[in-house]
Amino acid sequence: MEKNQISHFVDTLDAKTFGILTDGKAVLCHTISNMRGMEASVITYGATITSLQIPAQGGKVDVVLGFDSLQSYIDSYSLPSAPYFGAIIGRYSGRIKKGKFTIDGEKYQAASNHGEHTLHGGFEGFGQKVWQVENVSANAITLSYTSADGEEGFPGEITLHVTYTISEDNKLVMQYWATSTKDTVLNLTQHSYFNLAGHSQTIEKQKLFINSHKILETKPNGIPTGLILKVDNCPFDLTTTKYCPTKIDTTFIIDDNTVPVASLTSEETGLKMTVRTNQPSVHVYVGGNCFGKIKGKEDTQYNTLSGICFEAQHYPDAPNHPHFPSTLLKKGEEYHQKTSFKFEQL
Repeated sequence: MEKNQISHFVDTLDAKTFGILTDGKAVLCHTISNMRGMEASVITYGATITSLQIPAQGGKVDVVLGFDSLQSYIDSYSLPSAPYFGAIIGRYSGRIKKGKFTIDGEKYQAASNHGEHTLHGGFEGFGQKVWQVENVSANAITLSYTSADGEEGFPGEITLHVTYTISEDNKLVMQYWATSTKDTVLNLTQHSYFNLAGHSQTIEKQKLFINSHKILETKPNGIPTGLILKVDNCPFDLTTTKYCPTKIDTTFIIDDNTVPVASLTSEETGLKMTVRTNQPSVHVYVGGNCFGKIKGKEDTQYNTLSGICFEAQHYPDAPNHPHFPSTLLKKGEEYHQKTSFKFEQL
């Protein structure tokens, strides 16, 4: 190993204290990177990505939204519409109608934190938990969390591991593994908001491509009707590259996981981000109603066009729609998800 590689390896293993919780527990921050200068900072609160620095024209660009302090992350979850900046979402990403579902004839009631519905796992999902660092190296970190049986109304004790890896071809790879002590439902995702011009800019001049011809129909409250709609000749047809919409909150169905499911490009920085996943859908989100009230990193006043989410996941409310891909995780079986975001110069 060459000297500069040794220095790179040692520096990235040094954890920093990001903040202290009221119970005295420290929240740590680790930074992982590759030899090309791409780096991600991850805190143990929510296994949250706080920064993602990408080499670009004119220097590095931080392409994800976030906060400079732990307290800001904590406070953001008390907003009427929490942004979930950079966090792992669980137990169930998206909505479950009235928080109700049935497994093997047994009825369950999850916490109804979004009106009468469950959103992103309940009142205190995985993004508000302190995770344990299991392993860290120069370019990868693995964190774990154990969710108690009955947490937020979901059955089974879940043992969960998440690994973030930065490859030498400037790819951020996320992998999730989970097991449960009881049959349960599980739907995980990562909730970073991306902006290839930098977190302090807007996405309105960035271009979006989504390799999907079908979306879920939803009611105004975001609950799926059960119908699947074709996007042909409608505003949701993003199979040809277009400027980012100013508002979108839609689940796109993925028919082919062997090819990229989405891409985002910025002519300003010359960056392109390509999304791949083994999940059956990606929920694309722009226009959060909490923006305008949030001051982010570097005193940036975030707005509704500050970032875009690509939430690779199963369908929302799948436990209540038998024709949707199943989110059932049976006792003793292993859940595995893999999603990647690759960055390159145009």
